[in-house]
Amino acid sequence: MKAKSGVFKFLFILTGAFFLSMMLVPYFWMLFNTFKKTQELVRNPYRILPINWTMANYGTVFKRTPFFDWFRNSVVVTASVTCLVLFTSSLAGFVFAKYKFPGRTVLFWVILGSMMVPFQTIMIPHFLVINQLGLYNTLFALIVPAAVSGFGIFLCRQFCEGIPDSLWEAALIDGASDISIYCNVMLPLLRPCLAALAIFTFLGSWNEYLQALIMLENVKNMTLPIALSYFTSGAHSVDIGACLAASALIMLPVTIVFLLFQKQFIKGAAISGMK
Repeated sequence: MKAKSGVFKFLFILTGAFFLSMMLVPYFWMLFNTFKKTQELVRNPYRILPINWTMANYGTVFKRTPFFDWFRNSVVVTASVTCLVLFTSSLAGFVFAKYKFPGRTVLFWVILGSMMVPFQTIMIPHFLVINQLGLYNTLFALIVPAAVSGFGIFLCRQFCEGIPDSLWEAALIDGASDISIYCNVMLPLLRPCLAALAIFTFLGSWNEYLQALIMLENVKNMTLPIALSYFTSGAHSVDIGACLAASALIMLPVTIVFLLFQKQFIKGAAISGMK
């Protein structure tokens, strides 16, 4: 029986490894194809390893496009959105979990209900509001609407409810203010939750496409996901190699973040699932 159980475990692991390798094939195909010339890509697209290695595609990305402007825009938007979401989510989650005020439950359900509404249904009024505020075609058009996250408030609120009330009640008795309790008591305890939320927010903001497509018009103001269309339109419609090179460069920061914080990512998935 033990031998049969070992065989089944081995087959299960082998099957999982096979599907994992199949999932990684497109990424390796994209990476190696960035070192091919466009003619070789068109002539033999299914060959993974290039015959003649070249860095010309990366040269096209860096020399013929404002790639570093796009990269800077993505970093500014992603960093701003992540910091704002961590602040607003932790503060609102603490308030909803530990303070009682009229309409608390109704307001919290309204926030949860906002998570059920697809962005496509509100993108026209969303655009009109941003345009009236004078934020159209600026990075603030991406930062301001994303500063508050319904999912982040929900996650922090559920996490705060698991923290004993005696901790912040003792701080109140000692004369600590609400801000002091939030900064010195709740934030240190919220670190696992905030680490998970930071990773999810970073990934979502870095890969944001539809909102950037609607709100940004100037080429230099574009973020990386929307700037990728620069290589597939007009004079750049045949520059497949440059498009693949830009895709690899866009994916690189996300890959680095995942490799550095994969433990927090897995822990965050577990926390969000339990809460």
